[in-house]
Amino acid sequence: MTPNYALLARQLEALLDSRDWLTNSAQTCAFVMQEIPDLNWAGFYLQREPELLSLGPFQGKPACHPIPFSKGVCGAAARSRQTQRIDDVHAVADHIACDADSRAELVVPIVADGRLWGVLDLDSPRKGRFSAADQTGIEALVAVFVAGTDLSGTP
Repeated sequence: MTPNYALLARQLEALLDSRDWLTNSAQTCAFVMQEIPDLNWAGFYLQREPELLSLGPFQGKPACHPIPFSKGVCGAAARSRQTQRIDDVHAVADHIACDADSRAELVVPIVADGRLWGVLDLDSPRKGRFSAADQTGIEALVAVFVAGTDLSGTP
């Protein structure tokens, strides 16, 4: 069953009562982890250095850090600035396995004022977990995050 993403977007908008990127990213991770079923990890990777993603706020098991743009699903999303929806991460040659239980992944790039700020990474232990509707819904939640957060400074 697909979550009601329109309702979740309104709830997230109400939750983001600060323009602070750290507070809002932590709240967004906790909200997504709580409201989206079948996830085992939800978090942000931030671009703090050229061609490299650094671990940001997240919910789940300890994570990989850092992630170069040249590796994995998060790197592909950062490099291309396009959402990556992977049904089976084990079929991706350069997948970075932070949690052996993860099977599916959805990574949405976060672009503010024309520059990559980071990515939102969602992992699921269920192969094929993310549908096109989930992708559209999570991209809408990222848009709410971007609209409600001051991303002008370096994280």
